[in-house]
Amino acid sequence: MADLDGGLQRIQCGYLPEERQRATANRCGHSCKKAPMPGKAQDSQTNPSSSADSWLNKLGPGLVTGAEDDDPSGIATYSQAGAQFGFQLLWSLLLTYPLMVGIQMISARIGRVSGHGLATNIRQHYPAWLLYTLVSLLVLANTINIAADLSAMADAVTLILGGSAHLYVVFFGVLSLLLQVFIPYKNYVRILKWLTLVLLAYVATAFMVKIPCSAVLRQTFLPHIQWKPDYITTVVAVFGTTISPYLFFWQASQEVEEMRVQPRAQALKKTLDQAEKQLRRIKIDTVIGMAFSNLVAFFIVLTTAVTLHAHGITDIQTSAQAAAALRPIAGEFAFLLFTIGIVGTGLLAVPVLAGSAAYAVAGTFHWKNSLESKPMAAKAFYGIIAAAMLFGMAIGLSPIDPIKALFWSAVINGVISVPIMVVMMLMAARSDIMGSLVVGLRLKVLGWLCTGAMLVAVLAMLITMAS
Repeated sequence: MADLDGGLQRIQCGYLPEERQRATANRCGHSCKKAPMPGKAQDSQTNPSSSADSWLNKLGPGLVTGAEDDDPSGIATYSQAGAQFGFQLLWSLLLTYPLMVGIQMISARIGRVSGHGLATNIRQHYPAWLLYTLVSLLVLANTINIAADLSAMADAVTLILGGSAHLYVVFFGVLSLLLQVFIPYKNYVRILKWLTLVLLAYVATAFMVKIPCSAVLRQTFLPHIQWKPDYITTVVAVFGTTISPYLFFWQASQEVEEMRVQPRAQALKKTLDQAEKQLRRIKIDTVIGMAFSNLVAFFIVLTTAVTLHAHGITDIQTSAQAAAALRPIAGEFAFLLFTIGIVGTGLLAVPVLAGSAAYAVAGTFHWKNSLESKPMAAKAFYGIIAAAMLFGMAIGLSPIDPIKALFWSAVINGVISVPIMVVMMLMAARSDIMGSLVVGLRLKVLGWLCTGAMLVAVLAMLITMAS
């Protein structure tokens, strides 16, 4: 009888429409949770692996955004910081962490709460000239960055396999483009998640060398700041690498993508019952993603400080140079880990750079924009991705020095980051955009502190350039 009763309950509760399930539950007193279909995974109470799946599912846009922040050009910046100044800039990565969390969480919340990316929100609520200026500069900076990252990946592979760097530029550019165009978002994001694991190579590399722990702790928590042009310039470079405008556009747009692939999900300002769960997920995702980003950057600075700086190698222009310089000091295995990390982070970064440019342009002109869409259903969106990739490859194949071009990309990013952050902070406090889910005091403070820190960094950069 018990088996019969259980079977009847399953028929009533598991295979009826939702409204009738509720009615049946009221009559029989059962909770009427949907029974699992035969062959399907059980819930977390009966299948422990689903708990891990659920936890992994909480990580997405924030994790990918944080990991992408350590792209090959970022690796070059962190390597130079460690090679030139040893442990003296470790404190900057500790400082930028809460600022990154604050501003990236705000960008994610704008996307998920409003249901639109940053460009669409700026188009709807702010002057057109502001939108066109910011997006144009963003696309230019991203394209240059794509070129620099493709060149860094090509140089890294050349160190291992030899051959033509130009051939590798084309290979990685075409590969990244095909993955973005022909793999749907829900599948592609899984690839990006797993790619973040390559960053652990930099953590592993640090443990292959002897680390003076007391000096590291002292410089991290009790830094001795130098008021010298080279020092200030490097601090600005670290800030500019860590907090970048394209990351704001990417994470906001990815939250919109996540909403689109979830059944019955809507903008949170329209579905307040979903708000608590989704905002908690955004917080967990961003906190972990930015921690991962800064932890890896910390270990890159640490590794190059212990090896390159300690051996008098203080001038590093590219990530490939850092890997090559590491080889005779730290050994072949450390060199391989460092080099593989460059390729892996490039494969992670290039689609984010191209994708954020496409989201920004598509949002500007009200075009359909989604990595979940078929190519023919969003021609203009994928056209921007293709154009950014092709121009990036062209710069990488041209006589133009991508590293020098990257300097101007950093300048452009610095110039546009402050107004974008100001606009984001204003949007996050507007009820016509965020409904009743405007950001609270804590996020406001973190967001404005980050904006102020970037303003100081940009002014310092401009003063240094002028002197």
